[in-house]
Amino acid sequence: MKLIEQDKNESFNIDEPIWISPNGNLLDIEIDAKFDLQKIKNAYPNLWRYEDAIAINQQDGIVSLNEGFTAIEKIKLNGKEIYIKHEQLFSTGSYKDRGATTLISKAKQLGVKKIVQDSSGNAGCAIAAYAAKAQINCEIYLPENTSNSKISQMLAYGARINKIKGDRNATSIAAWKAAKNIYYASHCYNPWFFEGTKTFAFEVCEQLGWKSPDSVVLPAGNGTLIIGCYIGFSQLLKAGIIHQMPKIIAVQTETCCPLYDAFFDTNNSDNNYSSNTIAEGIAIINAPRAEQILNAVKETKGTFIKVNEVEIKDAWIKIAAMGNYIEPTSAATIAGLEKYIQGSLDQTIVSLFSGHGLKSKSLI
Repeated sequence: MKLIEQDKNESFNIDEPIWISPNGNLLDIEIDAKFDLQKIKNAYPNLWRYEDAIAINQQDGIVSLNEGFTAIEKIKLNGKEIYIKHEQLFSTGSYKDRGATTLISKAKQLGVKKIVQDSSGNAGCAIAAYAAKAQINCEIYLPENTSNSKISQMLAYGARINKIKGDRNATSIAAWKAAKNIYYASHCYNPWFFEGTKTFAFEVCEQLGWKSPDSVVLPAGNGTLIIGCYIGFSQLLKAGIIHQMPKIIAVQTETCCPLYDAFFDTNNSDNNYSSNTIAEGIAIINAPRAEQILNAVKETKGTFIKVNEVEIKDAWIKIAAMGNYIEPTSAATIAGLEKYIQGSLDQTIVSLFSGHGLKSKSLI
């Protein structure tokens, strides 16, 4: 196991307390993932059942809230059967708990006493919760328009909150400056976060009988789940557990779709994107790992889909009528899913409810 510097192929010891290379380049984690299917079957039903595929030594203790192995349900959407993972049922209300448990576990093992993080909501809540469990001081930078319910949740965990004027990018810049002196528990930059989000792919394949779906439809903001899924499915493929990579279908909003435009080489020279969308969780203009996200979609022969505000609200209402209360950002993914299944697709498709509706304003 080792940390690998992107584009440079320089490696670092897995126990160095770094989240970015000395040259300022992104880091990835290299691990020879192992999958003992009988051992996994007999293990406790949380994401740490895949301990031999996660680059964290459990003997040194992990910071866990028994997260993972969320239910997968087959639903009918516009007459087609789709698998949905109920990621809104995590302890803090979103799938971000997956990355928080691995990142904070590693931070604790490294002896980190204080962390800084920036978030529009869900990642901040998750990092704050696990930092509280680990007794690590936590400071969160967030946009001033973040929903009060998410801020209240972070405060309840004991996090210190810094509201930043401006858009999501301004918040990232402020956090970056703070991270010069404090360990950066970023869900975008820090590679340990993806050791958790990749377990989404492991769970999906196990719940489908150790088979890969044909497609996964995912939200595309900072791309933490997209990158995690690409890593996870790739490791399963390399280990011979599955025999094909699923297509990654990434969803953005019409008001903020820089990755969509980059994927289709759309001319948007004015960079005219806005974070003014009800799907605040994916209103990201400058994703730090944009190239990694684009490559994951391209290499799996996937695509990008964008949705408007009306489509998001309609999807939210439709899902609520099925008895599921999800946040608008999660509804954006479902709106993209609806567009994706419009064709006569005879395939296994998996998507998710990424965040709970109690964390945001109602749309009615």
